[in-house]
Amino acid sequence: MHAETVGYQMRQSGQKPRNGQGTRRVRTAAIGAFLALVTGGLVLAVACGDPTGGSGSERPDAPRTSGSARPSASPSPSPTPRWDRSPESLAAVGDSITRGFDACSLLADCTRASWVTGTKKGVHSLAQRLLSDPAGQSWNYAVSGAVMADLRGQLTRAASHSPDLVTVLSGANDACRPSVSQMTPVEVYRDEFRQALRALRSEQPKTFVYVSSIPDLKRLWQQGRNNPMAERVWQLGICPSMLHDARSDSPADQQRREEVQDRVVAYNKVLAQECAKDKRCRHDRGAVFNYRFTEAELSKWDWFHPSQQGQRKLAQLAHSRITAR
Repeated sequence: MHAETVGYQMRQSGQKPRNGQGTRRVRTAAIGAFLALVTGGLVLAVACGDPTGGSGSERPDAPRTSGSARPSASPSPSPTPRWDRSPESLAAVGDSITRGFDACSLLADCTRASWVTGTKKGVHSLAQRLLSDPAGQSWNYAVSGAVMADLRGQLTRAASHSPDLVTVLSGANDACRPSVSQMTPVEVYRDEFRQALRALRSEQPKTFVYVSSIPDLKRLWQQGRNNPMAERVWQLGICPSMLHDARSDSPADQQRREEVQDRVVAYNKVLAQECAKDKRCRHDRGAVFNYRFTEAELSKWDWFHPSQQGQRKLAQLAHSRITAR
C-alpha cells in the first residue's frame, strides 16, 4: 500500500497598490484570507483525514512552522474486493481426493466423480452447481499422491485458463508418509503454500481462491479400523503413518497416530492463516476437518477416500461456503 503525502501551500500574487493606505488594506485582507484558509484546512484535516487516503505528511516544498503540530491520518487500507459468489469458470488443484480416487473403481482416479469438476449426476459437483457449462469451463489439475510442494506447479497450469475461481485441497499426503519422521515440517509446508499463492498471483492477480481444510485422518482410521477388508487394503500403502497396523492399541502406535493428527491440525492452521492474508482467498473454516464422514461416504474399496456420496458432501460443504455472503 502506498500513501500519498499531502500538504497545504499558500501562494499570493497581485499588483501593488499605488498608495500606502491601499497597501495596508490589501495586506490586511490577504493576511485574513491566509488565516481563514489555514484554519479551515486544519479543521478539515482533523475531521476528515487525508482526502487522498495518504499519510497526511507534507511535501518537501510545503511551508512548515517549527514546533507546531501538523495534522496526520493513518493510511487507508485498500478496499477488500467483493467475493465472487457466482464464478463462470473453475479450476481444481490438490491430490487424490480431488481426483476422485477410489470413488468409481479400485485404486483408480475418477475425475467425473470429483467434488470440484465432476460430471456425474449423483455427485452434483461444484462445477455443476456453479457453472452454466460445467464440462467446458472447469479444469482439474489435481494429482493423486501430490504434496504441498507440487501445488505451485498445479496453480501455474491452472492459471493458464484464467479461471474465476481455483479450489485448493492439499496436505493429506504431507502427513500420510511412510513414517512420522518423514512428514513435511510445518514451516516448510507454510513456505510452499505461500510460494504457490504468489505464483498464482503473479499470473492471475484477480482469481479467487477457495481453500479446503484437510480431513480428519484419525477419524477416517476410526471408521475403518475394524473392517477386515479395509485393513488389507490399507496395507497396500494408503497413509501408512496413520493406518499402519490399524488394530493395534499399543502406546507406540497410539503416539504415532497422535503425532500425525497434531501435524494435520497444524497444517490446517497454516492454511487458514495464509489464506487470511490474501484478500481474494476464502478458507472453509475447518468445515471438512470437522465433518464426520459416515461409512457410506467413504470408498468401499479403501475406507479412506470419499465415495461418490462423500464427494457430493465435499461439494455441498464447499458450495455453502463459496456462496455465503
